Amino acid sequence: MGRAFEVRKASMAKTAAAKAKVYSRFGKEIYVAAKSGTPDPEMNVALKRIIDKARANQVPADVIKRAIEKAKGSADESYTSIMYEGFGNSDATILVECLTDNTNRSLADVRACFNKAHAKLGVAGAVSHSYTAIGMLVFQYEQDEDSMLEILLENDVDVYEIEKEEHLISINVAPTDLHKAKHVIEDALGEITFEVLENDLIPNEYVTLTGDDLMLFERLLNLLDDVDDVQKVYHNVKL
Repeated sequence: MGRAFEVRKASMAKTAAAKAKVYSRFGKEIYVAAKSGTPDPEMNVALKRIIDKARANQVPADVIKRAIEKAKGSADESYTSIMYEGFGNSDATILVECLTDNTNRSLADVRACFNKAHAKLGVAGAVSHSYTAIGMLVFQYEQDEDSMLEILLENDVDVYEIEKEEHLISINVAPTDLHKAKHVIEDALGEITFEVLENDLIPNEYVTLTGDDLMLFERLLNLLDDVDDVQKVYHNVKL
């Protein structure tokens, strides 16, 4: 079968691992939302919003259903959301969002990743002040940006940025307006599939790394990706 087969097999394994990570991430979030309220998305706004995000990330319906059923059952897992902040080389900064049932374990795991990549954990607020919170929506749209901007502004959506590239349009809004924007767009266009529907943190300035600095930063990202408690990673490095 040769080298080509081995490369293809490794690529498939990596893709499967990435999918499993996404499914695990949303499974936790859905469980927490369902457990903290009514486990019915029609009666629990927070749950409905997380399910919308999960579907936008191609999370299968059975994964969503299992998380809700788990919340309905006798399981009583308690999760804490925590953000770790740190520094890489050459002005690189990074935020690591965790959802964990053991904060001591998650801190130890994240710190180990930083140490192995010659990076440094900081205190709360050391990095986050240089990031801006946004709500991001990406979907297929054939018209120009102006027509979509007009729709959003007419419905009092706080739009930060809008950009069209070929058949995709990317819209950044105030994070509190993410789901308002979703409903406005659906009312205007009918049923559509969102490629991205989530709140995000974007750096106010980006940096470019080269050589060993880039290698170490990529190592840090790969190590964090293997930590079960890590939900999402934000950084200011152009990759």
